[in-house]
Amino acid sequence: MFLPYPRSSRTLARTAGVIICLTLVAASTLGVRGSSPTHRARLALELLKHEARGTTAHARVIVRGSPDETAAIAARHQLTVVRTLGDFAVVAANSAQVSELAADPAVETLSGDLPVRLTMSVSNISSGASQVRVGAPGLLGIGGIAAVNGQGIGVAVLDTGVSAHAALKNVVANVSFVSGNTKVVDEYGHGTHVAGIIGGSASAASKVTSLYTGGIAPGVQIVNVRVLGPDGTGLTSDVIAGIEWVLTNRARYNIRVMNLSLGHPVTEPAATDPLCLEVAKAASAGIVVVVSAGNAGKAASGAPVLGGIASPGNSPYALTVGALNTWQTTNRSDDSVTTYSSRGPTKYDLAVKPDLVAPGNKIVSLEANGSSLSVDYSVLHVAGSGTNAYMRMSGTSMATPMVSGGVALLLQGTPGLNPAQVKIALQSGASYLPDAGLMGGGAGSVNFWEARKTTANGLTSLLGRITGSLLGPTGAFYWDAGTMTRRLYNGNGLRLLGLLDLSLVWGNTSLLRWDELNLVGLTNPLALIPANNLIWGQVATWTSSSQIMWGDTIYDPTGQQIMWGDSDPIDEYQIMWGDSVLTSPDPS
Repeated sequence: MFLPYPRSSRTLARTAGVIICLTLVAASTLGVRGSSPTHRARLALELLKHEARGTTAHARVIVRGSPDETAAIAARHQLTVVRTLGDFAVVAANSAQVSELAADPAVETLSGDLPVRLTMSVSNISSGASQVRVGAPGLLGIGGIAAVNGQGIGVAVLDTGVSAHAALKNVVANVSFVSGNTKVVDEYGHGTHVAGIIGGSASAASKVTSLYTGGIAPGVQIVNVRVLGPDGTGLTSDVIAGIEWVLTNRARYNIRVMNLSLGHPVTEPAATDPLCLEVAKAASAGIVVVVSAGNAGKAASGAPVLGGIASPGNSPYALTVGALNTWQTTNRSDDSVTTYSSRGPTKYDLAVKPDLVAPGNKIVSLEANGSSLSVDYSVLHVAGSGTNAYMRMSGTSMATPMVSGGVALLLQGTPGLNPAQVKIALQSGASYLPDAGLMGGGAGSVNFWEARKTTANGLTSLLGRITGSLLGPTGAFYWDAGTMTRRLYNGNGLRLLGLLDLSLVWGNTSLLRWDELNLVGLTNPLALIPANNLIWGQVATWTSSSQIMWGDTIYDPTGQQIMWGDSDPIDEYQIMWGDSVLTSPDPS
């Protein structure tokens, strides 16, 4: 079973309004109430701006409803239906038509069809993936854990496409949903790199480079779902179309995992965001949706940024991944969250994200022959040529497929796992990062071997592995829709789980509550950390405030003022999914 959606979108908006900055409250409230007692649909931020411009130019607007319902709405307002997508339709509307749509009693929310952008040897060992692929024999054959490599598990890669490569012999399907472009090959170069991290074969690189030792789960079936164009961008509706195809074809290819190393700025609560709704739909269908947190962790000036999580990483149903710097060692003790990795809280909802972090810095994987990145950024090239070339990239886009591959390993070993159990196993087996806190590193640095032991033997088996050292599995997991931070400050957001609790919640995840930090063991060491430090990590040491609020003025030790992700996301959002780190040969 999976956790039900926590509350209505209106309740989410009210909850966020308690501590969110006034400018955002004003923007979201306009969409809820309007200025008259007549009906007024909730408008996402970009549509409020489009409406205010008073322009005859048309914007792509996403309307929710069945095909018949959306067709009727479009007909009433003489609008052209650009695209129909399951529970959504895209229409073209000028400023006045947006106002008319908002006044239609059949319309509850309106969203923009926003542009979506992109966001191994060391990684295999430091993440515990190599141990999972080897397994453990047990004592006299008893209690052993079988070796797995992701065999038979379908992983849908929604990205820029996947090109032919010597290390990829396991691509079982190729489709494109890029508007006006039916090609399935990777013209940009991002999707092939991502696919190689998930499930590339090591043998192809054996005589080319020692820096690529294969993907995390080389036995998986890669399903190439192209949703982004040759420049690495696409439309929200393209991604939705791709997800709908995955839902329709999940049984055919045994698609259990979906990788989304992409996103757009958050302009509305998760409960009304079309991409987030699609993520929730996929999760309820049993697919583990792994999503990039984004690369908005610091501004161009170098100032730290909080609140930069992108959509759909802000969905409470997404397994949202931040990027970890392993410093090119297999020793987990020196791992740290990269400076560019997006940190929470999520905009509007103020939820704790990411969920965990994985290696994402200087990742060597597959290079798509003739792609834009290969041609324009030769500095990224590492070794090889043609269809057996390798390149190095950094970003949360690289960390996300690490986790997607790890999820495939867990699902092969224990096929009956549901998305909630997968998240519990991964988060509880991760190592909490004190400097990053929950807002920077989530439950911590992923450890697939610890997660594999939990999925093989149950959550109670983790009790004996929790120690006072924060370098081992720290047993923390949560689903936050926006109030967990406040509840932790108030002292009622922490739940210590004993032996009986662990047995019950593993078998029935609906017994878990939203907005609560669950800790394995009645003496879990995380329970002793003050709330401010637990939530914010080292940021908490940069201020005398006992509670950090959205909008607090805080300076880091270098004198840089911490920025919040509340700048204009439509006109000023400058940090793209990979652009801030792709072009550097040696990013830190």
